[in-house]
Amino acid sequence: MDTIWTGRITGALFLSAFLLYGGGSAIANTAAGQALMLANCVAVVVIGVLAVRALPRWAARTALVYLLARVAEGGLLALGVVFLLRDDASANDTAYAVAMLALGLGSLPFCRALGRWCAVPAWLARWGVLGYAALAVGSALAMAGGPASLLWTIPGGLFELILGVRLLVTGFPRSAHTPGWSSGVWRTAPAGSEAAGT
Repeated sequence: MDTIWTGRITGALFLSAFLLYGGGSAIANTAAGQALMLANCVAVVVIGVLAVRALPRWAARTALVYLLARVAEGGLLALGVVFLLRDDASANDTAYAVAMLALGLGSLPFCRALGRWCAVPAWLARWGVLGYAALAVGSALAMAGGPASLLWTIPGGLFELILGVRLLVTGFPRSAHTPGWSSGVWRTAPAGSEAAGT
């Protein structure tokens, strides 16, 4: 499978995750809702697997970090469903917060790599970095006993929606461009350097 189709499938999975987890959460006390939430767990792990296949070689470590973050997210969300089956909503909330912390931290280098690869415009990659950073901060605050606010999730959620639509239309680039943001921000080593991927 070439990178264009890999990207399109990835985009479809980004978009489906909203429907699967959002729809499942709305009816989380039913078997159908829990099945949708588990399907989301599979979708987010597959996103990580496809990213490993698509990202250029100079971003190999970034791809691995992103895959591990997505596997952690999927596993923790699945654990949350188990807690729901046991009527332990508090434990599910904790599992969700830890999953979002893993996703937020693991997605930071991924967004940087997307921008330097020219897979997305620089402004969108920066938005992703800021959105996932906000998600990680909000999740850490929730884990520390602070208020769990949806406001922390909005920037990252909007990024994933836009990224999903873009990838669905364009896919990933067929060849890696020279790393370096067009504005010069975060411009680093030339393509071929593994240090440039993280």
